[in-house]
Amino acid sequence: MKVFKYIAFLLLIAIIGTSIYISVQPNSFEVSRTRTMKAPAAVIYNNVIDFKNWKDWSSWVEADPNMKITYPNQTKGVGGSYSWEDKNGIGTMKTIETIANKFIKQQMQIAEFPASDITWDFKPNTNGSTNVTWSISGKDLPFGFIAYTVFTGGMEKQIGSHYERSLEKLDSIVVAEMKKYSITVNGVTNHSGGYYLYNTASCKISELESKIQEMLPKVSEYAIKNNISLAGTPFINYIKWDEENNAVIFSCCIPTTEQVITAEGDDILTGKFESFKAIKTTLKGNYNHLKEAWETAMAYIPKNGFEFAENGPMIETYLTDPTKTPNPANLVTEIYIAVKEKDTIE
Repeated sequence: MKVFKYIAFLLLIAIIGTSIYISVQPNSFEVSRTRTMKAPAAVIYNNVIDFKNWKDWSSWVEADPNMKITYPNQTKGVGGSYSWEDKNGIGTMKTIETIANKFIKQQMQIAEFPASDITWDFKPNTNGSTNVTWSISGKDLPFGFIAYTVFTGGMEKQIGSHYERSLEKLDSIVVAEMKKYSITVNGVTNHSGGYYLYNTASCKISELESKIQEMLPKVSEYAIKNNISLAGTPFINYIKWDEENNAVIFSCCIPTTEQVITAEGDDILTGKFESFKAIKTTLKGNYNHLKEAWETAMAYIPKNGFEFAENGPMIETYLTDPTKTPNPANLVTEIYIAVKEKDTIE
């Protein structure tokens, strides 16, 4: 009998000691992870801000593919939410504050546990990458929650590895999304032609991209400065392309609603295309796929019974503004190559 009393006494001491230990633990927690991703902040933000994307990179979903996920009507932006059910019970997440491309604040509730605050910070780097910091915190934790975390190794142990894996998966998904592209030969069409402002240069093919970046803004600035009404988006007119000698002659152009008489001596001139038949090809994706798009278009012409029009326009039109399109997968470029009418081909 004395033995049982002794054991009971030891158990009581253990319980009291454990209770004291738990009671002196911090009644708050914070877990945070940062990962540098090779993507613009806006691209990453656009993925994270919509809860429908989370299942693709959540390590919790990866670990438990049978998790039941429920989406309400709104999953994106302030007020967006979703819920899930797994072995730990039912959880909910809701977005309560955002600063576009910079910051997201959310609130998470799991079963009967206290609500936790979730934050995302997106800090761009000069090399085009972004430091993404994902944090979770809680405060004023009740005794039962503190006891739970003590016996399960703490929130850092429970969540840290999940945050690291989720950020790793998010990184790979975002980078893969940015690499997506498609090339579509739309076939023969009638280009309406029209007036345009332009400047012209010749350079090595290897210098073409930097030369366009230097010249095209000058045409835009001229139009803005002189209150000239534009009739469409910028385009490049390729006058001569010489692979053998690594040389290209081209014009950077902006279409106008009417003929503009520029002053003598101006670097900016006025041109006009008459309407012409063309093979149209559309590239959706990064400009670094333009070479493949042109090759695809050029191969299509003789293969489908068309002939190139001598000295006909060869135009590359930019339908989207890269400064306003953070994800290069969403850039749209149209190529028009002048061809002879089929009934004029002997």
